[in-house]
Amino acid sequence: MKKEKIAIIGSGPGGYVAAIRASQLGADVTVIEEEAIGGTCLNHGCIPTKSLLASAELFNSLKEAEEFGVCAGEIKADFAKMMERKSRVVDNLSDGIKMIFKKRGIKLINGRGALISPGRIRVVSSLGVEEVNASKILITTGSKPTALPSLDFKQPGILSSKDTLSLERLPKSILIIGGGAIGLEFACFFNALGTSVTIVEMMDQLLPNEDKRISRQMAQILKKRGIKILLKTRVKDIVSQSNEGVTCLLENGDEVSAEKLILSIGRKPNSQGMGLEDIGVHIDKRGSISVNNKMETNVTGIYAAGDVTGGMLLAHVASAEGIIAVENALGIASQIDYSTIPRCVYTFPEIASVGQTTDEALISGKKIKTGRFPFSASGKALIMDQTVGSVHLVVEERTDRIIGGQIIGPHATELIHEIALAIRSGITAKELSVTIHAHPSLSESIMEAAHSVYKKAIHIL
Repeated sequence: MKKEKIAIIGSGPGGYVAAIRASQLGADVTVIEEEAIGGTCLNHGCIPTKSLLASAELFNSLKEAEEFGVCAGEIKADFAKMMERKSRVVDNLSDGIKMIFKKRGIKLINGRGALISPGRIRVVSSLGVEEVNASKILITTGSKPTALPSLDFKQPGILSSKDTLSLERLPKSILIIGGGAIGLEFACFFNALGTSVTIVEMMDQLLPNEDKRISRQMAQILKKRGIKILLKTRVKDIVSQSNEGVTCLLENGDEVSAEKLILSIGRKPNSQGMGLEDIGVHIDKRGSISVNNKMETNVTGIYAAGDVTGGMLLAHVASAEGIIAVENALGIASQIDYSTIPRCVYTFPEIASVGQTTDEALISGKKIKTGRFPFSASGKALIMDQTVGSVHLVVEERTDRIIGGQIIGPHATELIHEIALAIRSGITAKELSVTIHAHPSLSESIMEAAHSVYKKAIHIL
């Protein structure tokens, strides 16, 4: 039986996961990648940033070692070695993907792909031009950082997230434009190492898409650490810039200066120059490829997944969408459920949320009840000396089902999945509250938050 041919343009978390799944289903798979395998997530995003954050978190822990009765001596941060370790982690994971590709017979072509027709792709590389033919094509080219008219990544001292991960020395001061997840993660990393950090955010809160209560608490935490936060503030222009520093003029007339400026105001789809418009693939004004819930475009045989579709710009969403796309391409009816996707911010402390916030539930017309449990009342959090934060549950009053959850605190990005599973499975707050959790554990706090919905939490007044 002849194998179905699938070509995938882009090898990020959407593309490489889709390629492996298509191979598992028996397809003949070719992946076209212009840069490094793994895309932004592996090379310039999720993995390297979290590697650096892990180094900074360990550094913080060692500075507090005496609180645990451990005398570690003088603690120093070696920025260069942190960057080297980050690169090793990236290389190890990259090699792992290549090994899987080789074992599964997935062909990898290094070059830039553009569509000639619905079944044909032209690939331009250092070796020349070649053509790839496939009955089904999946586009997973991701996204790239957004710039501003007055702030361009080619200007001295102005960095994208990718540029920041290639710094050779630790800056004395950093100005971060944008108070979203990327901006706050960089803020936590550089602040931990002693860099002076200023965040400028145009909205009235950090993490504009997150729960207001968590946003306010995070702002207070960062301010206590000496991070300067300017909300409802825009950069009007650049006063001066050089390799030694950048000075910005704000709309209120103030000036703010730093050795380096990180621009993290969002990302835009990588959909240009691929011949999509020429063959009739619909792209909206933002450059996002339009797809249905099966990840199909309006052109038969062409699919798209991940950031390039303009949805939730999360690596795990791209991977899930990539799987959905190739399953549908190979005749397996498959759809994605966006209602239980965790959103995680790897700050100190971590932030994670899933489902609806209190405000979102009320706006949607639901009558709700809520439960909350602070980590300051958790035995395990006290043992770890990480008592800042809390678990918050949003429960539909009529059904008692959990419809949302937010966590700020230790290991929030791991704990959130219990709440995600609860929402997906239709579990009630009562059912969660009577599910016995190990003691002492951080996950007890989720059980206690469920108890608090009925004013029956054991360890709080």
